[in-house]
Amino acid sequence: MRMLLAGLAVLAIMVGSADARTWRVRPGPDAQAQLQAALISAQPGDTVRLDRGRFALTAGLSLDVDRVTVRGDGHDRSILDFSGQTQGAEGLLVTSDRVTLRDFAVENSKGDGVKANGCTDITFYRVRAEWTRGPNPQNGAYGLYPVNCTNVLIDESIARGASDAGIYVGQSRNIIVRKSRAEYNVAGIEIENSWNADVFENTAMHNTGGILVFDLPALPQKNGHDVRVFDNIVADNDTPNFGAPGSTVSVVPQGTGVLVMGARNVHVFNNEIGGNGTANVIVIAYRNTIEDAAYNPLPRDIVIRDNRFGRTGFAPAGELAGLAQAGVPLPDILWDGSETYNAGGTPRTEVVRMTLSNNRAEGREPTFLSLGIPVAGSDVSEAQPNANPPPAATAEEPRRVRLPN
Repeated sequence: MRMLLAGLAVLAIMVGSADARTWRVRPGPDAQAQLQAALISAQPGDTVRLDRGRFALTAGLSLDVDRVTVRGDGHDRSILDFSGQTQGAEGLLVTSDRVTLRDFAVENSKGDGVKANGCTDITFYRVRAEWTRGPNPQNGAYGLYPVNCTNVLIDESIARGASDAGIYVGQSRNIIVRKSRAEYNVAGIEIENSWNADVFENTAMHNTGGILVFDLPALPQKNGHDVRVFDNIVADNDTPNFGAPGSTVSVVPQGTGVLVMGARNVHVFNNEIGGNGTANVIVIAYRNTIEDAAYNPLPRDIVIRDNRFGRTGFAPAGELAGLAQAGVPLPDILWDGSETYNAGGTPRTEVVRMTLSNNRAEGREPTFLSLGIPVAGSDVSEAQPNANPPPAATAEEPRRVRLPN
């Protein structure tokens, strides 16, 4: 009965034409029921309008209607507050197409902040996902979290405090992440097992690792490729790792700028990368045991060019701290050196193709180090460090990602 009454309340303040309606929802004691009723009742073309204020919510919200806009009055003015959440695995779950989320915030969700699953044409515009207590292992894993989506735009958005990745795009295709800010997460921005992504004009600061590009085994979409990371500020990523033990990001060293693992044709260029205590750029193979015989854990066709490097290597963490203690200085660009791996019990070797060019550093020459690890996944104690980069190779830059209007 309460849900019905709340729904009628939303209908009573509904404005707009019969073809495209605006469902206006205000903060208050019935906001939970009214907001979910609006998300259920909306028709394609409608807007769910969040008034200014703080919405105290106790259960996750969901939207499964195509061509709906959820719009607030600004990420600092229209706030979906899940501090008291007792139901649901995320703050807001979207499973429909051509959805626009804009100008609101999701705070303190029990799990992920905003998840978009299996969507085509999904836009996050000026959306903030945050856990306000700061870095904490009890925070949700992902802030803004499109997965298995096509045509993804994350624009002028903010993510803070995620215990995995603040802005995470996984197993998706045709992606733009731009002009956004990620800070105090384990991973600031992560592109995982995805195809065709442009990550640019973002700021990734005070995370454990700033920007990550991964390809992992045993997922429905593999062979992550064609990713451009450019014109970003990736600086002072100094937050201790608070990821869940055993998770992929739990091994990211505190003080990592850009980390490329296992992905193919990744171009990192024109970025400002500095103040990262372990290394400014790390390129490594996937390190765990591989049961998937079709999976290649080696990073290939990696281009690192025209970046401006600042201070690095001054506070190495994780396994790499031991190398520093042994007198091995950590560089701007660190490669694990692996070109042999085992997949499904079969040893394989492949030349890792990497191009380093026109990088600059403040008052010094940019530095490079290969750890010389013989087989992907070997312990760092087997490292035979050397300063020789792999032979230069040509890798065609991925095309610019263009999304439908």
